[in-house]
Amino acid sequence: MSRVPLVVARTEFRRTVRAVSSERTKLLMMAALAVFMLGSVVIAGGYLLPELGEQLAEGVTAEGAAMATELVTGGVAVGWLFLIFMAGIRTFTSAATVDKPAFLLTSTSLRNTVTGVIVAEILLFGVWLVPPAILLSGAFAYGAGTILPVPFTLLAVVLVLVTAVPVGFVVGTWVRHLVTVYEPIARYRVVLLIGFWVVYFGAIMTGQFNVVMGRLFTALQDSPLGWPGHLLLAGVPNVAASSATIAGAIVGATLLSTVAFAVGIASARIHWFADPARFEESAEPAQPDSSNRLAGLLARGVARPTQTVTLTAIRRTKRAPIRLVYVAYPLFGAIGFVQGIIQTGTVPSYAAVILSLYVIWAAGALFTLNPLGDLGPALPAVVTSSLTGRQAIGGLVVAGTLVAAPIALVVSLALGLISPLSLEQTAALVAGTVVGTVVTPALATGIGSTFPRFGSVNVTNNREAVMPSKTAFVVYSLAIVLPAAAAVVLYTDSPDMLAELITTVSAWTPGPDVSVSARGITITAWAVLVTGLVAPVVSSLYAVERFDWYTLD
Repeated sequence: MSRVPLVVARTEFRRTVRAVSSERTKLLMMAALAVFMLGSVVIAGGYLLPELGEQLAEGVTAEGAAMATELVTGGVAVGWLFLIFMAGIRTFTSAATVDKPAFLLTSTSLRNTVTGVIVAEILLFGVWLVPPAILLSGAFAYGAGTILPVPFTLLAVVLVLVTAVPVGFVVGTWVRHLVTVYEPIARYRVVLLIGFWVVYFGAIMTGQFNVVMGRLFTALQDSPLGWPGHLLLAGVPNVAASSATIAGAIVGATLLSTVAFAVGIASARIHWFADPARFEESAEPAQPDSSNRLAGLLARGVARPTQTVTLTAIRRTKRAPIRLVYVAYPLFGAIGFVQGIIQTGTVPSYAAVILSLYVIWAAGALFTLNPLGDLGPALPAVVTSSLTGRQAIGGLVVAGTLVAAPIALVVSLALGLISPLSLEQTAALVAGTVVGTVVTPALATGIGSTFPRFGSVNVTNNREAVMPSKTAFVVYSLAIVLPAAAAVVLYTDSPDMLAELITTVSAWTPGPDVSVSARGITITAWAVLVTGLVAPVVSSLYAVERFDWYTLD
């Protein structure tokens, strides 16, 4: 490899690292991912692998050796496919769109650029895979009494990286080309992408993902995809590895990597220099859309300036739905709930309440959690116009209520009917959820006005959007969760239990004992609940005043 691709690779690698390290949110998310996913695997392996290595060093039966071979080769094959999947997603979202293409693509040849980009991706995936591989193989080597597992493991990881990542680059480039350039598919790319993620998470929640992985694990054990696993077996004592298979893995990895690089260069040439798909407006007269019908509905009881704010907020979101991607973030935490519901066929009462509470939270997060920052470049024109704060804030509250209230009615009613809740409890859940979707937009306005965010942030590596600030997220979430928790405490009449629990837990801790009375918890719960009920009115009044008296620097 010449020096130029290495320079491109180093530049792309450093740019990606800086992009992640410069944003604290991304850095915290990456750290959490490393701790909860890789960290748990490393810790578990650190306890189990030394003992496993010691047992294999003492001797293993023929059946045990065959089982070890099947486990290693099947695991490597499935891991190779999963790495292609992740590399494809990474290419689709980032690597297939180079930064500053006008400079990079005119500074050197396309071959050097593509080679450098792919090498940078290999390095990025290597940062995640190589350290755990060294730790795990080192733990196994410690128990086995030989250092050979470490170098053979590293060689296997390198072979997987230099083949899977280039193949993933080709796959990701062509998928992005189809959804951005090929007009018949690009026209429906949003629907296709949503469908893909629905199918993906649906497979995880229903358990079908594990079924597919299990079948692939068995079917690919003797395939070429599992050959690099024999490199791992070469360092395992008393387990025979096939020399011919190892040689085939090395030769096959060299050929596949070379072909993948060549195809990646050709694919990038087609995609990077292609014009994006353009959709011509239909010559037929436009039919009345939902916005026009909504405008007619609002005209019956809402002032025209407020109507304009409401329709503008909804239309902007409809044209750029990525602005609301943050509303879906809490749904990742609900995957466990949904998976349990699908597997058991029942909805626990607590799950119905929590999911309804999410709908209430989302109602305020849709349009009103950043009322000033969402205006973007139009902020000076809007705040200096004749639009009053009451009209501006009222329009956003109406927009959030119109969108969320019907959803709240359907979701809470469905959850209540299929859960063990009684009819009276279901009616209370539906009423509370619907009323909550009317109240939380007003609550969010004042919090978003107090902690606005005017600059855009990277939603993906190549898409930016204005999102509410992290402080507004936290304060708004607490303003909903705390009164809801207080209402649950009072509704279930559990102050006595909580007081006993707090006293017991404090006795276990090394600090001073804390004695809490049930009366104190009751008073606190009522205070929090009343404050939560009054907060939306105070918050909306503050937002109106903040809008009316907002001054431009």
